[in-house]
Amino acid sequence: SGSGSGSGSGSGSGSSSPTIERKTLYFVRHGESTWNDTFNQGKHRSAIVFVIGFIPGLIKACLYELYLVLSGKMDSWFYDAPLSYLGLSQVDELGHFLKKKSGKSQQDDPSLATTLSILRGDPSAPPSQLVSSSLRRAISTMAGGFRDRLSRHPDEKIMVIPSLQEISRNPDTLSITPAHAAVTASWIDQTSTIADFNQLFATQVDTSLHCGNKPIATTNGLLRMTEFCDHVFGMTNNNVDHIIVGGHSIYFRSFFRTYLPYTIDHVAKKKKVVNCGVIALTLMKVTTPAHGDSYMIDPQSIKVVYGGF
Repeated sequence: SGSGSGSGSGSGSGSSSPTIERKTLYFVRHGESTWNDTFNQGKHRSAIVFVIGFIPGLIKACLYELYLVLSGKMDSWFYDAPLSYLGLSQVDELGHFLKKKSGKSQQDDPSLATTLSILRGDPSAPPSQLVSSSLRRAISTMAGGFRDRLSRHPDEKIMVIPSLQEISRNPDTLSITPAHAAVTASWIDQTSTIADFNQLFATQVDTSLHCGNKPIATTNGLLRMTEFCDHVFGMTNNNVDHIIVGGHSIYFRSFFRTYLPYTIDHVAKKKKVVNCGVIALTLMKVTTPAHGDSYMIDPQSIKVVYGGF
C-alpha cells in the first residue's frame, strides 16, 4: 500500500481516529571492530585466551595508534574503531549469504525468500534504501555486505544518517569523518579483497546529511532514536517502505526497549544482535489529534534473517 500507510482504527469514523503508517526496517549490526577485538572477549575465543592475550593486545593496539598519529593518517584503532580482520570476514560471510538465490531454508519459508530479494535489491522486489550510522565499521559493513547489490546498481548510494551514531561515551563511538566529507577506508579495509572500499566510499556513500561527530554531550539515546524515526517517515522518497539500516548493538537494543510494548518480554530487549546479524521488524507511526505522533514496533513482526541475538 502506498507510502507504507496502514489503515486507521475504523474507516471514516471521524477526525479522532488514529492514522497508522508502517515501515519495514532491517537492522544490520556491524562486524567485529578493532575496539571489540581489544576489549571484548567475543564468541570466537575462550575467557582464558582473552585474559592471557589482553595486555599484549592492548600494547599492540596502543603502539599502532601511535604509528597512525605520527604518520598523520586519518585513522585510528580506538576512535571510530573500524572493522577488524575478523569483522571483515564476517562481512564477507554476510555478503555470500545475501547472494544466495535459493536454498532449503528459503523453500521452507517463502517470506525469507521475499526478504532476501528485498535486501539484494532484485528487480522484482519492492524498492528499499540502504542507510548507515556515520561510524566507519557500520558503513564498511553495509558497503561490503551489500557489495553485490551495489555493483549491480552503481547509482545507488548508502545514505549516512547521523542519528544512527552509537549511544555510548566510548571513543569508538565518536565519528572521525569530517562533516559532508568522503569516508576514509581504514588500513584494514584497504587490505581487503572482498570489495574496493576506497571506490565504494568515494562513489556510493552519501554524506550530505553528515554534520560531523555528535558530541558526547548529546548521547541522549531517545533524542537520536526519535530523530531517526522522524527521518524514516519523513523521507522525501516516501514510496520506499523498506529501509536497510547499518548500525550498532547498544543502539538497536535500546530501540527495541523503547518502542516495543512495555509488557512484551522479548529477547531483543535483553541481548545484543550478533556481529553482522540481520533482524527485520515493522515500525509503526501512530498519529492522533490529541497526542500527535508516536512510534512502536509490532512485536509479531520481529524476525531473525541472519545471525540472530
